[in-house]
Amino acid sequence: MNVSRRRFLSGTAAGAAGTALAGGLVIGGARADAHAADSSSGAVETADSYPFHGPHQAGILDPVAKQMASSFVAFDVTAKSRAELAGLMRTLTERARFLTAGGTPSPAGVGRPPADSDVLGPVVPADGLTVTLGVGSTLFDDRFGLAAHKPARLTPMRVFPDDSPEAAWMHGDLLIQFCANHQDTVHHAVRDITRHTRGAMQIRWKIEGYNSPPRPSGTGRNLLGFKDGTANPTGGTAADLVWVDHRADPAEPAWTMGGSYQVVRLIRMLVEFWDRVSINEQENMFGRRRDSGAPLDGNNEFDTPDYQADPHGKVVPLDSHMRLANPRTPATANQRLLRRSYNYDLGMDQNGNMQAGHIFVCYQQDLKRQFETIQERLAGEPLVDYVQPFGGGYFFALPGVADQRDWYLKALLA
Repeated sequence: MNVSRRRFLSGTAAGAAGTALAGGLVIGGARADAHAADSSSGAVETADSYPFHGPHQAGILDPVAKQMASSFVAFDVTAKSRAELAGLMRTLTERARFLTAGGTPSPAGVGRPPADSDVLGPVVPADGLTVTLGVGSTLFDDRFGLAAHKPARLTPMRVFPDDSPEAAWMHGDLLIQFCANHQDTVHHAVRDITRHTRGAMQIRWKIEGYNSPPRPSGTGRNLLGFKDGTANPTGGTAADLVWVDHRADPAEPAWTMGGSYQVVRLIRMLVEFWDRVSINEQENMFGRRRDSGAPLDGNNEFDTPDYQADPHGKVVPLDSHMRLANPRTPATANQRLLRRSYNYDLGMDQNGNMQAGHIFVCYQQDLKRQFETIQERLAGEPLVDYVQPFGGGYFFALPGVADQRDWYLKALLA
């Protein structure tokens, strides 16, 4: 390999508009319902709507392959009191409840601005929209008297050795994950919520993502050309790894029951640099074949690699991404996480290089046991020469809204 990453990065000025990230890919980690696509045609079935009420928020276990568009928006809370924060949470709940169900906006009245942007027309379709609210550790500072109620493992996002963090793209008091069948639905939802919460919260950073359909079948691909999320846990296994339960973990406050720790990592992919690398080297870095997604010791995408038969990594290298992310041992089984990630494209940087990459998103019971342990194993992997983590944060995805009388954080703010 005669291409210098250092020279390439110096040419990109480490990315314009703040594209210098923090985190790893963990591509062997998770995708809910990897078989959501029609394996013969590549078509993706979408849902009209997802239930808003329940013990858990929508947009976590729901199949990411069915929600092709997304936006991740971090906010700083500007509310001045606990009462104003409670008002913000009620408003967020009301708007999310309406937007995810769809319907006709109420008339605004003569002489007033329109009740809706009409981006989606006079009747708002649900269009498979989910609105998933997470809180950052900074919400539990001394502003609102919530310090004693902070989720036990919620901290600012850790910076790892291979990260290039940029403050403008990191952290936040709140993080709202918008996912839907189409990008205009996501755009409409972001505008609606920011309009109704003006004065109580302000956007800190925002990035839009898109999902690639199966090409030609199976799991969608990331911008390095590889199938992304093949080994995601599914069904009951996924649920056992995702939801916080204070009965099993007394360190967690009771109100966190049914929530989940969320990691969002913004990762620039140095695609022009990557495109100069041989296919053999690319496949060895991932541990999978690029065309089919099969592990290097298998024939099909969903084959299980047999690491016991390859203890020295002669077929699937010991430092390949998928082998480090998920060693498939009894000791590491409880370290798996559920991921629902997206691609992004921010155009080009000031030097004319492409600014595209990966919005890595995962959910888990325990940040340290799961995400951070995996990330520590990935430190120094060969793939770090081609990816540049620059932003994101740790958040706690709140428990679900139980019914029409319930609202986000009511257990703490009522």
